Amino acid sequence: MESFVFLGFNIYAWITIVTVLSMFTVMLFTKLRADLVFLGAIGILYVTGVLDAKEAFSGFSSTSVIVIGVLFVVVAGLMHTGVLQWIVKHLLGQPSSYGKAVVRLMLPVAALSSFLSNTTVVALFVNIVKMWSKKLNISPSKLLIPLSYASGMGGVCTLIGTPPNLIISGLYEEKTGEAMNILTTTIPGLFCLFIGVLSIIAMRKLLPERKAPDGAFESTGEYTVELQVPSDNPHVGKTLGEAGLYHVKGGSLIEMYHFDNVPTSIAEDEPIMGGDHMVYAGQIDELLEMAKQHQLVSANHHVFTMSELDSSRQFRTAYINYGSSLIGKTIGGSTFEKDNNLTLAAVARLGERINKAPRQVVLQAGDTLLFICPKNVNVNTASLKSVLHFYDSDDVPNIGRGTLVSTAIMIAMVALSALGVMPLLQCAFIAAMAMLVFRCCSPEQAMKAVNWEILMVFAGSVVLGLAIQKTGIAERLAFSILDICGTNPLVVMTAICFVGTFITEFISNTAAGAMFFPIMYEAAEKLGYEPFPFLVALMVSVSSSFATPIGSPTHMLVYGPGGYRFSDFMRIGLLMNIIILLANIFIVNIIYPLTPLQ
Repeated sequence: MESFVFLGFNIYAWITIVTVLSMFTVMLFTKLRADLVFLGAIGILYVTGVLDAKEAFSGFSSTSVIVIGVLFVVVAGLMHTGVLQWIVKHLLGQPSSYGKAVVRLMLPVAALSSFLSNTTVVALFVNIVKMWSKKLNISPSKLLIPLSYASGMGGVCTLIGTPPNLIISGLYEEKTGEAMNILTTTIPGLFCLFIGVLSIIAMRKLLPERKAPDGAFESTGEYTVELQVPSDNPHVGKTLGEAGLYHVKGGSLIEMYHFDNVPTSIAEDEPIMGGDHMVYAGQIDELLEMAKQHQLVSANHHVFTMSELDSSRQFRTAYINYGSSLIGKTIGGSTFEKDNNLTLAAVARLGERINKAPRQVVLQAGDTLLFICPKNVNVNTASLKSVLHFYDSDDVPNIGRGTLVSTAIMIAMVALSALGVMPLLQCAFIAAMAMLVFRCCSPEQAMKAVNWEILMVFAGSVVLGLAIQKTGIAERLAFSILDICGTNPLVVMTAICFVGTFITEFISNTAAGAMFFPIMYEAAEKLGYEPFPFLVALMVSVSSSFATPIGSPTHMLVYGPGGYRFSDFMRIGLLMNIIILLANIFIVNIIYPLTPLQ
């Protein structure tokens, strides 16, 4: 079997190629969790003999993966002591123009993302930006894409700011025995950020002006509410006209269902039965007051007495995540409301309310939902987070002593690592322990903060890169690139970074970093140059995904709240990809000049 060779690749190389392509295809076109896909890929590479047991599970002991896991605890301490909230409160201000607003937004976000999870930072800022945009009289869609872009460009500025940097630097250390400084990418990252901010201001007309999805719920005449007639309702047996439910103040009856769930005609002489569902569109406060007067209840399940209605209610808005199990389904066809103590009141799509019974709407990714729920309902459960993102679900901790302590711990960790006093992994462990010792977060909060799915993807990415290198794929591709691009190192660097930038639009940037590391490393060595500058350029490239909403988890976070369409990202993102690629190649070659191998 080992003697089999086709197009220059042996059987193990072809198994790896097919596995990698299949893995990315599955992640693109199915809703399977990424960690399961990566685990399956590791299993295939191990069972087929491409990797031995030690190699197949080497990702779980990789220094870069362990650092990421420990940093989750450090971030938990910063979150629960209110550091991020304090920064948000004091930095945005009241700028007088769109350009100044972009600068005031992108710089703090980029600074935070240099040390914290991009996803965490964007999740915190989404609600803030929405409220801030109203004060500035700017459409949220003009600011939410810059928010997501800033988090990506800021993450590049340090080794701990984005996972690909840690993966690539970890692989480089394993390969050469030399550790990269935590601030290796700071100057290239800051230069690309500067160019990015200027580009967004210059290309502001390419940013769409969409109506915010939950803005559809702010208009007094833009609600659809589904109500139910309890079995003991005094209007049972009367007609709609007699009960005063045909013509109502502040709205109109648009649909009605009897017990058989079949829409019935809407007429004044239509009889009312216990369990009937009525869908009204109109002014939400008056419709709810009407429901109270006529003893109607929210239609999440059959209610027999008016006393079952919880009078202490609130509205919560959320949007459908990409990959959510609710996509393609209706709320009415499941026990979702009953299981989570929520009642769906309305659905909006692309900023417009859907004028239909909300529980009968087939949901799509990005749809915004309005729920009626008890004030004490917990919307931060794991089951809800996996299918919905609530706009107003962030806990707001108190600012106090813990804020200063956690900030000092974070600064000390970065300083010790940057000055070479001790390795990043040791600094991260000490910082994590300090967060627990000084009670910046509890052990339970620390464990909940660790995202095991992300760690599995990172570990799988390391193994993937190892397989690509071991089977000779990296060397073969490196030679092919050299055949096409010649021996000019700048051309080769640009070509690989160009491919990396666009590949990461469709796959995890961590996976892209692990996949392109051996290719870039081999290409640099074949040219006779030190791989270090090539790898710094690669770090920036695989984190520069601007053209599709699936290119980054942060794009997905703003996609729903901004009311965006898929093409909105492409209009400005394709140009941003090219601009940042050129800025990246330019600055890296100035800061880290190409050096021939000794």
